[in-house]
Amino acid sequence: MTNKAVLLANLGSPDNPDTASVRRYLNQFLMDHHVIQLPWLLRRMIVSLFVLPTRPKASAQAYQSVWTDEGSPLVVLSDHLKNALQAKLDMPVAMAMRYGKPSIESELLTLSQQPGIEEVVYIPLYPHFADSTVTTSIEEAERVIKKHQLNIILNVVEPFYDQPDYIDALVLSAKPYLEEEYDHIVFSYHGLPESHITKRDPTGQHCLQRPDCCQQTNEAHKTCYRHQIMRTTQCFVDQAGIPSDKYSIAFQSRLGRAKWLGPNTEDRLRELAQSGVKNVLVICPAFVTDCLETLEEIAIRADEMFKEAGGSELNLIPCLNEHPAWVDTLASWCQNYK
Repeated sequence: MTNKAVLLANLGSPDNPDTASVRRYLNQFLMDHHVIQLPWLLRRMIVSLFVLPTRPKASAQAYQSVWTDEGSPLVVLSDHLKNALQAKLDMPVAMAMRYGKPSIESELLTLSQQPGIEEVVYIPLYPHFADSTVTTSIEEAERVIKKHQLNIILNVVEPFYDQPDYIDALVLSAKPYLEEEYDHIVFSYHGLPESHITKRDPTGQHCLQRPDCCQQTNEAHKTCYRHQIMRTTQCFVDQAGIPSDKYSIAFQSRLGRAKWLGPNTEDRLRELAQSGVKNVLVICPAFVTDCLETLEEIAIRADEMFKEAGGSELNLIPCLNEHPAWVDTLASWCQNYK
């Protein structure tokens, strides 16, 4: 009998695509101090006064445009990944969401109650480090273990932004699209406030201090989201043989008035269309599972904007989801974790 289990963790989703459900979800998500990095009272004021009165209705409409008969795309596809991984392993596999259901708490408790489980291989499904994704997921798991005094060891798989088998899976999953005719490919990553980057710089004088900071070797890169997305992109284009003039990097999903990493994805797509680019591919490597940000923000809204600006065709390359190469990669990490 194995003494090991696996817990995958993703971001989360509202229970239903209605305003009330989205409001509850956004309140939990945005009140996380790792997401909006401000003192509690100021964070509470911003969320209650400026976000929750209007954003849930608009977000609910966005969710409705991609909701499936089975439920939220992120939850459904994550569940498919869990089942595919379980078929490869002889140890229990669970899937949790940092916000919403199933919670990290409920899944850890369930795993801990299974006979003989002493160790959990914990995989936050984020290729790149950010406090608002990786750190908060780890802290929540540790909180649950401490709160319930669980007798299990949590072994965390670190961000895998340049792991060869992850890059292999990413390129292989995109291959059918890369083999078709296209003019340009945009690597659209989830945005992040610049303050999240500089706050994590242990030197205090490297990140975002010079245009080529991400290309210069520095200890800050271990927790630098921008360096890591640049590295993923470079590994991908090198392996796929994409010339430097045929791709670009942009950032999506901004919220609030703080200065975020740029350029913005919609701005970049508009520039491409206006410059004569007709057929564009968009890939979103910050997400391993298709969700609102890919299926609605890119495949629907960005597609409409690109065409209005003069483009002809925008094709979203699906996330890894349950691609066999990705499932094999995860299985290998779980089996070989030390």
